Amino acid sequence: MYKVFIVDDEPFIIEGLYDILDWSSFDMEIVSHAGNGQAALNALSAQPVDILITDISMPFMNGLDLIREARQLQPDIKVIILSGFNEFEYLKEGMQLGIENYLLKPINVEELESTLRNTASKLDHTLSPQTDDAYGVQILKDNILHRWLTGQIAATEFEERAQFLNLSLDAPDVAVAILRTKGEASGMFERVEDMLKDKSYVNIFHDIDGDIVIVANMHAGEDEKKKFMECLQALSAALCETHPAVLIGAGSLMRGLHHAPASYQEAKKALQYVMIYPNLKVIDHAILEKGGSSASSFSIDWKEYAKLILSRNAELLAERIRVDFEQHRDGVTPAELQNIALEVVIRFKMELEGIKHSDESAIYQRGLRLVLDSGTFDELVQALQQVGTETIQSLLQDLKNPIVNQVLQHIDKHYAEELSLKLLGAHYHLHPVYLGQLFHKETGETFAEYINKYRIERAKEQLRNSNLKVHEIARNVGYWETGYFYKQFRKYVGISPTDFKVFG
Repeated sequence: MYKVFIVDDEPFIIEGLYDILDWSSFDMEIVSHAGNGQAALNALSAQPVDILITDISMPFMNGLDLIREARQLQPDIKVIILSGFNEFEYLKEGMQLGIENYLLKPINVEELESTLRNTASKLDHTLSPQTDDAYGVQILKDNILHRWLTGQIAATEFEERAQFLNLSLDAPDVAVAILRTKGEASGMFERVEDMLKDKSYVNIFHDIDGDIVIVANMHAGEDEKKKFMECLQALSAALCETHPAVLIGAGSLMRGLHHAPASYQEAKKALQYVMIYPNLKVIDHAILEKGGSSASSFSIDWKEYAKLILSRNAELLAERIRVDFEQHRDGVTPAELQNIALEVVIRFKMELEGIKHSDESAIYQRGLRLVLDSGTFDELVQALQQVGTETIQSLLQDLKNPIVNQVLQHIDKHYAEELSLKLLGAHYHLHPVYLGQLFHKETGETFAEYINKYRIERAKEQLRNSNLKVHEIARNVGYWETGYFYKQFRKYVGISPTDFKVFG
C-alpha cells in the first residue's frame, strides 16, 4: 500500500480525512499526521512516505516550505495541497513545486477521490519526470475546467488560471460535448486527444463522473455548430470501431463563455436520452427541444422534485407526482402525457446520478418500460411513483455512515424541535464540524440546507391541508420566529406562505 502523511493545524480536518474515505480502496494507508510543517518534516526524515497531503498556513513552518524541504528528502514524493486560501499565487508556487492538485477547503470529497486515483495511477506506472510533469498539469487543467463548467470559480479567477495553463479560449462562444463509454476504456483519453490535436479550438479533460469533456471555443453561428457536430460524428465513428459502447452528448453553442455551464448540463442531459434514442451515437440536445411539445403545455417544478429526492421522502414525492399529473391531465394529449412522464424518468436519473456519481441505469430502464407500457392514466402515475420510490431507496441504501442515517431519522422525528450540529454532535459524541462534513458527504447538502428544506416541505403540507394560521404552522415545523420562517419559505418556494396558502 502507498503510505500517506497528513499535515494540518486543525485537528478536526485530520480526523475527518482519516474517516471520510476508505483509503484501502485507493491502495493507500495513512501512516501518520502532524499539526505543523516542522513536526511533519521531522517525522518524514525518519519515515519516508509516498504521498504528502498538507495545508499551507500553519505555525512554525508553512506548507510550501515543507514541500521544498520534503523534496530534498524525497524528490519523488507526491504532494496534494489542501488550503482554505483561494490564492492564485499559492497555486502558481505549488505548481512550480510539482504538486498533484490544489484543493480548497471545505473539502470536495469527489475531487479529492479523483486526485487520489490519479496520484495512485502515477505511482503505479512510475512515470518519467517529463511525463509526470505533463500529467500533473493535466490534473490541474481538469480541476480548473471542471470548476468552470460547474459554476464553482469566479470569471476573473478562471481567466487568470486559464491563461497560466495555456487553455485555448480566445473566441467569444462555447459548446460542450461529453464522451462516455462503458467497459474497458484504457487509453481512450489519449486517443481522443490525438484525434482532436489539429482542432486548436478544443480543450479536453476528465470530469468527476469519469466522462471525457470536450470544450469547443468558437464563434456563434449555424456553420460553426455544424462543423463541431461533424467533428463529433467523425470522432464517434472512429472510436466505435474498437469501442461500440462510446456515446457522445452535445450541448448548444452558447453566446459568451459564461454560458458554458449551461451547455455542459445540456450535454449531460443529452446522454441520458440514449434510452429513448438507442440508435444514435451522438445525441444533440437540439433534438430534445424539437420533441418537447410537453414543455409549453405542462409545467413541472423540477427544483421541487430535486428537493424531495434530496430529502429522501418517498411519500411526499409520490403525492407530488399524483398532484402534478392530476392537475394537468385534461390539458394534454395522451402522447404528450407519455412524453412528460419519460422526461420525469430522465430527470430522476440525472438527479440520482448527480448525487451518487454512479451508473443507475437499471432503475430507469425499468421505469421507461413501465411508462411506455402504461395503458391508463393511473398506470402511468403508478409507474412514475414506483420510479420515484426506487430512486429514494437507492439513496437510502447508499448511506454508508450509520451516524448520518441516525441523524436523518432524528430529523424526521424531531424536526419541530431545536436542531443544530452542536446539539447532535454532543448526542453522537462527534465534533460538530466533523459531523457536518460527514452529513454533507452522505447527503450532498449542508445540515442547515437539509433541515430548512425538510421543514419547509412539512410546512407546505400543513398550508395545503389545514386551517392553521401561518405563525402556528411556523412553530409546528420548528421556526419560532415567524419573520425568519417567511424568509426561508420565500427562499425555497419563491412566494410567501400566505400566497402559497391561497395559490399553492
